[in-house]
Amino acid sequence: MKVTVDTNVLIRAVIRDDAKQAKKAIKILEEATFIVITLSSLCEFVWVLLRSYDIEALDISKALKALISATNVEVNRPAVEAGISQLEAGGDFADAVIAYEGKWLGGETFVSFDKKAISLLKMQRQSAKLL
Repeated sequence: MKVTVDTNVLIRAVIRDDAKQAKKAIKILEEATFIVITLSSLCEFVWVLLRSYDIEALDISKALKALISATNVEVNRPAVEAGISQLEAGGDFADAVIAYEGKWLGGETFVSFDKKAISLLKMQRQSAKLL
């Protein structure tokens, strides 16, 4: 089966805080021949792990790397890698994904009111402007 997984499936498989749902989540992930994970699901995944479960950014980074290294998982790898890089630098995964996708879609400069996001993107030699 080829599946696109919702964020809650990923959360259940990683956190296992609901045994019944975790079992179903793990089963579908193990049985699927092809797993699509969207950028929005990964942004939500990171946010939920950080905010709701208090998981450390580096642990989330490791989980993301393991997830995207699976041979049956399809993601926008360059965008996810940009997000992981930002997360490991102490920044926000979603900001980096948004900046990457914006550039890919033709935007030249990432703009935000988020000083930290702008600073980290500039350190990575990306065009970013604080509003």
